Amino acid sequence: MSLTNSERAIITTIWDKISTQADVIGTETLERLFSSYPQTKTYFPHFDLHPGSPQLRAHGSKVMAALGDAVKNIDNVEVALTKLSELHAYVLRVDPVNFKLLSHCLLVTLAAHFPADLSAEVHAAWDKFLSLVSSILTEKYR
Repeated sequence: MSLTNSERAIITTIWDKISTQADVIGTETLERLFSSYPQTKTYFPHFDLHPGSPQLRAHGSKVMAALGDAVKNIDNVEVALTKLSELHAYVLRVDPVNFKLLSHCLLVTLAAHFPADLSAEVHAAWDKFLSLVSSILTEKYR
């Protein structure tokens, strides 16, 4: 799956807005993930998963930083996410479906934070980008 030039422009433009609130968006995305899909909590037995906890905020920041790296390397997302893919596949052994669930929760969070900016075209571009990210993060499982 590849992104068109138009989709890349949309993603980087919206990322400029997201990046100013990345920590809040990351935390809220994880809170939404754990609330909507409680089975995903099993990968975080050592975390305080209460809304706004320091561990949740820290991991939300990590998630968004990784996504930021993917955006910065939008022409070569695979290289940007190789180590993260290996970590999740070989060390953490995260069920691949969880990346799709996280992507969905991020899209909902973006819609809540940027309702005027998340047109159908922007939503579609981000959905495609997050699908690409999820695919890369799960390719080591194959």
